[in-house]
Amino acid sequence: MTDRRPLLRAIFDAAVAAAHPDRILAAQLPPAPRGRIICLAAGKGAAAMAAAAERHYLDTLSLEPSRLVGIATTRHGHRVPTSVIEVIEAGHPMPDAAGVRGAEASLALAATATPDDLLLVLLSGGGSANWIAPTEGVTLAQKQHATRALLRSGAPIGEVNTVRKHLSRIKGGRLARAGRHAGQIVTLAISDVPRDEPSAIASGPTVPDPTTLADARALVARYDLQLDPAVAAALNDQRNESVKAGDAAFARARFEIIARPRQSLDAAIQFARDAGYEVADLGADLEGEAREVAAAHAQLARKARAAGRKLAILSGGELTVTVRGQGRGGPNQEYALALAQQLSDLPDIAALAADTDGADGGAGNADDPAGALIDAATFAQIVARRLDPAAYLADNDATGFFAQTGDLLITGPTLTNVNDIRVILV
Repeated sequence: MTDRRPLLRAIFDAAVAAAHPDRILAAQLPPAPRGRIICLAAGKGAAAMAAAAERHYLDTLSLEPSRLVGIATTRHGHRVPTSVIEVIEAGHPMPDAAGVRGAEASLALAATATPDDLLLVLLSGGGSANWIAPTEGVTLAQKQHATRALLRSGAPIGEVNTVRKHLSRIKGGRLARAGRHAGQIVTLAISDVPRDEPSAIASGPTVPDPTTLADARALVARYDLQLDPAVAAALNDQRNESVKAGDAAFARARFEIIARPRQSLDAAIQFARDAGYEVADLGADLEGEAREVAAAHAQLARKARAAGRKLAILSGGELTVTVRGQGRGGPNQEYALALAQQLSDLPDIAALAADTDGADGGAGNADDPAGALIDAATFAQIVARRLDPAAYLADNDATGFFAQTGDLLITGPTLTNVNDIRVILV
C-alpha cells in the first residue's frame, strides 16, 4: 500500500510556507519615518517578523541602527537572532512572568513615541498569551487561573479573547492608546482566527474592540467559569472597558492582515491537486468540538471511498476541546484520534491534522506535538497494542494514544501561525 505520509507532510508544509514572515512581510512594511521606528511584536511569529523587519530597514534601506528600536515577545523556543530588537521568550498557552515583562516594556516603549516616530506593531497567533498585562487588582496567578478555565471550557478563541481583553492593560486597543502620540501606528498581522477578525488577533491591541464588559460577564456565566473574586470584580469595573471606535488613539492607526488562513489552505489545496487528487474544500474558518467535526469528516471520507473517488478533504479553522479528562493533547490530536476511531476499518484512508505554528496544545515546550497522522499503520497498532480509542478520547489523552502508535507529528516551531490544517486522503 502506498505510504501517503510524505504527501500529507508536504501538503502541510506548503500551507506553512505560504504564511512565513520571511516570505510575506518585507513587501508590506511602511516607509521609514523622520524619527524612529518603534517595533513591537507579539506572538509565535514575533521574533521572525522582527528579524525580517530588521533586514528590510537596516540591510535593504540602510537605516541607521539607532533609528530602529523594539521588543519582540514570543513563545519559549521561538527565538531567532536579531541585532537591535530585543527578543523576550514568554509562556504559551499559559502566560508567565516573562510575558508580563514583555508587555510592560512594550507599553513603556510605545509611550515614548513622538509625532516623528512610526509605531510598527507586528502580530501573530499567540500574542494574547505572550503579552500579559493584568489589569489593576488582578495578579498574574489570578490571570493564569482565568486563562486555564477559559481554555478548558471549549469556548472558541473569539470568546476566550473577549474575556482576556477586559482583564488587560495592553489588549483591546490599549496599546494604541499608549502609543497615541506616534505620527503613525501601523499594525501588520498574521491572522490565526476564523474570519480574520482584527479585534481577535492577539486580542486586538491596536484596534477598536466591539466587545464589552457585559459580553465578558455573559461568557463567564454561560461556561460556568469559576474565577477568582478579584477577576470577577475586574469584570464589573467600568474602568476596564476596552477602547471603542472613535477613540483618538486610532486617529493615525492603520491595520493590515498580511497572511490569512485562507491563503495557506489554498496553497495546501493546490499541492493536493498537483498530486492528482480531486479536492473537497471545507473552508478555512471551521469551528466546533474536535471530535464532532472529525465524525462528520469521517462520513465524507467513507462516502468518497464508496464512490471510488480519489479525494483530498481539506479544512482550516480552529477547533476546540471541552476538557473533561486528565490526559494531554490538543484539538488537532483529538480530531485525529476521533478519525482513527471512526475509520480504523479503512486502511486505504490517511489523514493529518496539525497546527501551523508547530504546537497543538502541549505544555509550552518547543518539542510539543504539532498534531498527528493516521493511516493503515495506526490502525495496525490499535490492534497490536489492544488500544481503545474511545477510552483515550474520554480522558482527552490523544497525546498518550499517539505516543503509543508512533504517530505524533513533531515539527518544532514554524515561526508563523494561521490556524490548523486538516487533510484526509481517500
